[in-house]
Amino acid sequence: MAAAEPKPPAGAAAAAARRLARGCWSAFWDYETPKVIVVKNRQLGVVYRVVQLLILLYFVWYVFIVQKSYQDRETGPESSVITKVKGITSSEHKVWDVEEYVKPPESVRVTNATCDSDEDCVAGQLDMLGNGVRTGRCVPYYHGAFKTCEVSGWCPVEDGASVSQFLGKMAPNFTILIKNSIHYPKFRFSKGNIENRKDNYLKQCTFDEVSHLYCPIFRLGFIVEQAGENFTELALKGGVIGVIINWDCDLDLSASNCNPKYSFRRLDPKHVPASSGYNFRFAKYYKINGSTTRTLIKAYGIRIDVIVHGQAGKFSLIPTIINVATALTSIGVGSFLCDWILLTFMNKNKVYSHKKFDKVCTPRHSPGSWPVTLALVLGQAPPPPRCCSTDPGRPQEEGQSQAQAVPPPQPCPTSAPPEQMVDIPDRGAEPGPWASEPSQQDSTLTDPRGLAQL
Repeated sequence: MAAAEPKPPAGAAAAAARRLARGCWSAFWDYETPKVIVVKNRQLGVVYRVVQLLILLYFVWYVFIVQKSYQDRETGPESSVITKVKGITSSEHKVWDVEEYVKPPESVRVTNATCDSDEDCVAGQLDMLGNGVRTGRCVPYYHGAFKTCEVSGWCPVEDGASVSQFLGKMAPNFTILIKNSIHYPKFRFSKGNIENRKDNYLKQCTFDEVSHLYCPIFRLGFIVEQAGENFTELALKGGVIGVIINWDCDLDLSASNCNPKYSFRRLDPKHVPASSGYNFRFAKYYKINGSTTRTLIKAYGIRIDVIVHGQAGKFSLIPTIINVATALTSIGVGSFLCDWILLTFMNKNKVYSHKKFDKVCTPRHSPGSWPVTLALVLGQAPPPPRCCSTDPGRPQEEGQSQAQAVPPPQPCPTSAPPEQMVDIPDRGAEPGPWASEPSQQDSTLTDPRGLAQL
């Protein structure tokens, strides 16, 4: 049997956990500041400038010019719509005017009307989608062998038999007045789609997008044509046409630039046989020999739905500041992308990484050292000594330049005294006395730039 591995003492695990917690707590208070490095690389510079240019074009052209993001906006105006229909046509048997062909819609559907016996029909029950109040009798239907519940209502009930009178010849010349007014409460702006004139302008004009924009009198044939439909086919089975009025207003300009834009399209499902078209029913009542009689008419027609939407915008300082700040921040994406390329795909990525990232150990001075620190910040005192050097005891070779003798900076060892910190190497590397007598270095080394080398 294999011997059981000894478990580490509980105190060691607790000490390791405390060290990890102290390290995380210490790292939480670290401060990171960017370090600027100029890389002489034409390809990387082209990528950087192209990314910056694209970001600037996006914000200047799309965000500020197209979207007008410097404006405060309000969507969904308060709106009212009034419609009037005018026109006269005739069929084989009569003349039809507005009172004949303009009616409110009605839907009729009978459910659970079949029965086998009287017990299936509850007397007095009223089906709101049926044709009357049930009498409690189960009677044979008009056609076929099945039975249905008898109702007290108009006889006969609708059975689909009708006389078709097509009004599609003159109907395209019917006119519809669509009176619309909108209001944007945030900006206290109101406007209507009818021109404010005292003459008989509305009695003589019809809508034209160029010459008569504020004459909202539309021919029915024009509406159907703009919706891309054939009037004869649409009038045969009926349909729903939407008139969309869009009010997009830039209130930084004058009110005359806020104009309605009309569009038209069919709203009902044209290619679905089960629900295609539009129809409604209405009745006409009269008396014959003292008995009240009615004529039930199922009419196929064209329904007009007017839909109003829009948005208004006006300059505001808050969205302008937010979008400008976003644009300036987004330019940093170019630096992020180029840094990623520089540190990942370039041949000397390790050299660039070594130059880009430095770790500075802040010295812990006594309270009486504040004047020295202030002088150091002002560049009037020598910088603190380096934490470490690669080989301080090796003398500089004769003829070697001063820049070549500078060893690369090394990270601070954990056992370094608290007075040490990482710094960029000095102009020259001194032999043994520099490393063995750090107390003499403060009096011998000078750095007129102070912390400029950090």
